[in-house]
Amino acid sequence: MSKPKNVWEEFFADKKSGGHRSSAEQFLSKEAKEKLFHLDGGKTLLDFGCGAGELLVYYAPEYEKLVGVDFSASMLDEASKRIRERKYENVDLILADDKTVWENLDSSFDRITAAGVIQYLTDEDVDKFIANASRHLNKGGKIVLFDLLDPRLYPLWKIGFFSRNFGCWKLFRKVGFEVLTIISASLKNRPKDILGYTHKPCTIEGIANKHGFEMEYVQSMYYEYKYHAIIS
Repeated sequence: MSKPKNVWEEFFADKKSGGHRSSAEQFLSKEAKEKLFHLDGGKTLLDFGCGAGELLVYYAPEYEKLVGVDFSASMLDEASKRIRERKYENVDLILADDKTVWENLDSSFDRITAAGVIQYLTDEDVDKFIANASRHLNKGGKIVLFDLLDPRLYPLWKIGFFSRNFGCWKLFRKVGFEVLTIISASLKNRPKDILGYTHKPCTIEGIANKHGFEMEYVQSMYYEYKYHAIIS
């Protein structure tokens, strides 16, 4: 009997973009600059869940060696195209998930990052990810988890609270749509939210502390309902 396909792997199987707020290079460049600021140096970088490489290609000039990892072959194909277009020779790509990536690595890193990926992991998965990442982190290194869904702000974003034309009628329509979506997902035995799981900052901090790290909580500049966890 074959192993059932992970619902997230199935969802991203043929995707070719990482779902950023905008695919314009001007926006991706600004988003990458924000993330590079929080990565704060280092010479080697593991980018877990690099997707189509939209941010990875902006990280590349700042590091001597980078490894991009994703479980979607179609995403890695796009990342490979971007890397070739820019003639970067310091980037390797690996097809793997949060469980198999570690056995495919032959070195440790100054920085290990994941952007918009932790939302597809449960708290238990995050615990295992940080534990494994710590074993592949150089002394003085950092694990930086970008764009986690904040359970306090994400529901407000979903009902349009942060939109410029937020109003009562739009609120009722959004709430109704979300209820129907949840019912439909339950009937089809699918996740209630295709964007994944929210994670309380205190939960992630507790996991970080458990593994001997400290965590800094930082609000995202470009996504009102997301935050970054800088673990060092």
